[in-house]
Amino acid sequence: AVQYETPLCGVRQVLVLKLQALFSFVETAWGQSSSNRLGVVVEAKNITLPAGSKATLACHSPRMIWTQDRLKDRQRVVHWDLVRSSPEYSVERILDMSPGANQRVYNGFNKGRISVPESAFSDGNFSLIINSVATTDRGVYTCNLHHHYCQIHQSIQIQLNVTKIARKEKRYWDGEKTVFVVLLGSSVALPCVNRRPLWREGLQEDQQQVAHWDFQPPGVRPDRADRLVDLYASGERREYGPLFARNKMSVAEDAFSVGDFSLSISDLAPVDKGLYSCHLHHHYCGLHERRIFRLTVGPPLPPALTAAPRILENDEPEPRVVNVILPEHRGYFMQQMGYILATFLLLAFIVAAVIVLTRRRKKRGILLIYELCALYVLCCAISCVQTILSTDYKNNLLKERDMTKECNKGEQARCD
Repeated sequence: AVQYETPLCGVRQVLVLKLQALFSFVETAWGQSSSNRLGVVVEAKNITLPAGSKATLACHSPRMIWTQDRLKDRQRVVHWDLVRSSPEYSVERILDMSPGANQRVYNGFNKGRISVPESAFSDGNFSLIINSVATTDRGVYTCNLHHHYCQIHQSIQIQLNVTKIARKEKRYWDGEKTVFVVLLGSSVALPCVNRRPLWREGLQEDQQQVAHWDFQPPGVRPDRADRLVDLYASGERREYGPLFARNKMSVAEDAFSVGDFSLSISDLAPVDKGLYSCHLHHHYCGLHERRIFRLTVGPPLPPALTAAPRILENDEPEPRVVNVILPEHRGYFMQQMGYILATFLLLAFIVAAVIVLTRRRKKRGILLIYELCALYVLCCAISCVQTILSTDYKNNLLKERDMTKECNKGEQARCD
């Protein structure tokens, strides 16, 4: 046991040191104290925007949506459930209660025997009282507190055991829940106490929901931050300083209706950089949250590119000559290839005929005549091929050059 205990302690110490270093880094980076008065930081961002642009610091919270809670008594409810271990694990509803209704006991056997104090929603004591404890009361009891308007749900578990020996009565913690060992036939009160103001009658809710923005310039302590605006659920708002007076900063008028308390800053300037804090307070629901934004203003964006110069009607653009070479048509290409192949076939036939005739002739003179004839035919064939290739050169640069020369000659003659 000792061999495994020391490394575990060392790991725990390392984790604790890392967590402490992390928290100290966050607190130093933002320069904010984590006191309960300011609330819990739920979001922190670094934002860099160019000068002259518009910034929107988002601050949303659905729990701050303002609605007239006329049915407040039905928004808060407490109910006790029992989980039995035998014969099977089953959940049974024992009792429920709300401020505007009487207690409802689900089992006829428990009526008049199990109850919750009538002043539960006034003093926050929701303990379950069981008279004449029976063996069937054995199991795990759960106290469930629900506040639907504030979106708060809490549960407390207590295990009840029954004994027939008085000296075995006791109460202890098993590591997960409280265990009561109660004498059969006696009475017991299973505690479920929550004295937070939201479980009791409080002040008017329109005086309890507040949202405000603070601005902390660089080098200024958190307690010296400037208040920008205060928002109340009743519709009242208080703006401070010249920033809001110049309509440079704004918050939506329906902030409490949609839960959007975002701050918009237009025409950013270097003096706007610093820490912006959005504080949301709902005293009735016990909500205290902060969202922190570090805003940095960078250099302005480069000017937009100027439009291309427009051509006036009197200004005539200089003519430009563009040479376009169109691809040859596929039929024309096949036609030229046919001419070339026919010429080569004719040439091959003539050469073959000359060779056959020269073998039959033995005289030297006749052979020389035939050879001269063959060479003459060969030269004629080559000249024919060149003539075919050079007769039609459509869309060729040579043709275009010849046409240009002819045009120039025509213009010169006309000028003369």
